[in-house]
Amino acid sequence: MCLFTLEPSRRDPRWGVLAVCLAALALPLSFSAGAVAVPALGDRFQGSPAALAWVTNAFLLSFGSLLLAAGGLADRLGRRRLFLCGSGGFVLATLAVCLAVDLRGLDLARGAQGVAAAAALSSGGAALAQRFAGHARTRVFALMGTMFGVGLALGPLLAGMLLQALGWRSVFASGGVLALAAWALAWRHLDESRGEYVRLDVAGMISFSLMLAALTVALLLLGEHGLRSPAVVGALLATAVLLVLFVRIERRQRQPLLDLSLFAQRGFLGVQLLPVATCLGYVVLLVVVPLHLLGVQAQSPLQVGLQMLALSAPMLVLPMLAAGWARRLGAARLCTLGLAVCAVGLYLLSQRALQVAPTQWWPALLLIGAGTALPWGLMDGLSVSVVPVQRAGMAAGIFGTVRVAGEGIALAAVTALLATLVAQRLAPGSSASPATLGKAGAYLATGSLAQASVLLPGLPVEVLQQASRDALVWLLRGLAALTAGSALLIHALLGRQRMPAAATPDD
Repeated sequence: MCLFTLEPSRRDPRWGVLAVCLAALALPLSFSAGAVAVPALGDRFQGSPAALAWVTNAFLLSFGSLLLAAGGLADRLGRRRLFLCGSGGFVLATLAVCLAVDLRGLDLARGAQGVAAAAALSSGGAALAQRFAGHARTRVFALMGTMFGVGLALGPLLAGMLLQALGWRSVFASGGVLALAAWALAWRHLDESRGEYVRLDVAGMISFSLMLAALTVALLLLGEHGLRSPAVVGALLATAVLLVLFVRIERRQRQPLLDLSLFAQRGFLGVQLLPVATCLGYVVLLVVVPLHLLGVQAQSPLQVGLQMLALSAPMLVLPMLAAGWARRLGAARLCTLGLAVCAVGLYLLSQRALQVAPTQWWPALLLIGAGTALPWGLMDGLSVSVVPVQRAGMAAGIFGTVRVAGEGIALAAVTALLATLVAQRLAPGSSASPATLGKAGAYLATGSLAQASVLLPGLPVEVLQQASRDALVWLLRGLAALTAGSALLIHALLGRQRMPAAATPDD
């Protein structure tokens, strides 16, 4: 029996907004803070590079692959009910993470966290879309997007403080505490609402989830084993087959999990590319840079957290301001400008990574954070305008899936690329086999310098650190080019798109 179906005695929409925003803060915080804890987990538990990578990717995979299904369930079963089940489940899964005694149990609990996170985020966004309209909805979703960004941004700093003071379990517990507060507020103040009745697309949900899982496995194994590995080739073939199967299933469904026809619309496609672009220029840095500084360059957790504050500080202010600026300048123009600034910051960071100490990276990190914060404050408001409010659950699910699944895929791809680049730079000075070099590169990409040194005892630690630094430089240059290209493409797709509220300022 589920006690979450009881009706509260009093509802205040402002407290309901706070409940959803607390969840929007807790869920990405659990991702970015948890990623910083990976080097500590590598010291605490023995495991392969892939097992360590699953600490982050298990959460993102289950989170991203189930957002679409959760959106449909929210419309069907009730948005408040699913939000309570999701936020409550997240608290229980967090407890399981903190009590884990090995990496396998921890990874499984992280996957359970992702399932609960999908339920909470999709239903919470749909509930707010139903409750508010016009300019009020734009402001609410800008606030929700800001909280999502703040959770991502403050994760490394919070993790650094907690790691030094209380240990790795406290890092994961912080997200559970916020989720518990969100549950309590929603229980009393969040309105119940439903969308149009839809038949749950079970076949689409299963094929989509398996496709993302196969792609993630392929990318995680790629850096360690190489493209010719039978496991990597098999996972890539499975991804292709499942993609074709998913498309065929969705085309035949009367009520599909994902309405593929929406992607033929320029504006809709442009909105979905926004989180992909911000992920390439910003989100992956929240994981890659702290792992490099903590695990490879041996800086303290608190020192790294303070440095990463330069990357996150603009996210505390600019997203809320961007919603107002977009009504005057146009959303497409502001998004393009922000991504261009982010690309410049990435290139400058690649220069500073070779020329100066990490403590002097903050000007480039600040530029990257400021550029990303501009489109970040617009994405959520733009996303809810693509379908009628009756299908708000699907709209939240589609956008959330692209955002979270894109983060998981991009992070796995970037980690694999970084591992490959490191291995290439270690090869000239080592007689180790390609397989050993690949595994060492994978360890260094996840911040495990000690394990890489064990694999390559003939190479000094300084050589390993230099190879990792050189690989990071080339990775940053590639991300700068991708972000700049994304800016041009998004501008072409969105055109002169404005915020939805601009046409109805008096709502």
